[in-house]
Amino acid sequence: MLLKTLALSPVLVPQALWTMARASRLPEAAGPRAGRTGAGPPLRLLILGDSSAAGVGAGHQSEALSGHLAGALARDHAVTWRLEAASGATVKTTRRRIAAMEAEDCDAVLIALGVNDTKNGVSAHRWSSGYRALLGDIQRRFGSPRIAVSGVPDLGVFPLLPQPLRSVLGARSRALDGLLREIVQDTPEAHYVPMDFTPDPATMAADGFHPGPAIYAAWAARAAEVLTPAR
Repeated sequence: MLLKTLALSPVLVPQALWTMARASRLPEAAGPRAGRTGAGPPLRLLILGDSSAAGVGAGHQSEALSGHLAGALARDHAVTWRLEAASGATVKTTRRRIAAMEAEDCDAVLIALGVNDTKNGVSAHRWSSGYRALLGDIQRRFGSPRIAVSGVPDLGVFPLLPQPLRSVLGARSRALDGLLREIVQDTPEAHYVPMDFTPDPATMAADGFHPGPAIYAAWAARAAEVLTPAR
């Protein structure tokens, strides 16, 4: 993979710069990043991640991952939720963010990371060791919550990406996702959430790179299935 990437670098570099410029045009979703909703047994929810967790592609947090997930869990619980996410976030930067947060008990945590590690060329070893450390950080600082681990989307099917960049990033994202599945199998508190949504332009953001509200809703429904304590 490395030799292939180097051979294609005269083509990949300008394609990558163009892609990042286009994908960075959309803002993170507006609206509150913490709140309470629902009734029933209490459930404390923390959402960690990158631009998708931050709701890029949705106009408001109510239409983004946080809003849909809090709403899904609120059908059976009084949910207190908090969003800690930023565009460009990686496993490394998220670990730093957690270290700066005040320790508190949570019942459920959703992680949405991987795309930036993919495009940044993070090695398999760094990805695996970093993600395992991230899960350890979460367990220590937030009271061993249930963790929904969002898979790494297959960038090889993203409509925005031109060839050959699409093929290269697709192979990288699939490799990291395979390692992520292994990590989850070794972590009892973690549950894998597949990100195999069809990248239909009608359900994606205008940039062709981020999810739209419909995908956020489907993603939240899958995550709620593994984060609901009774299940």
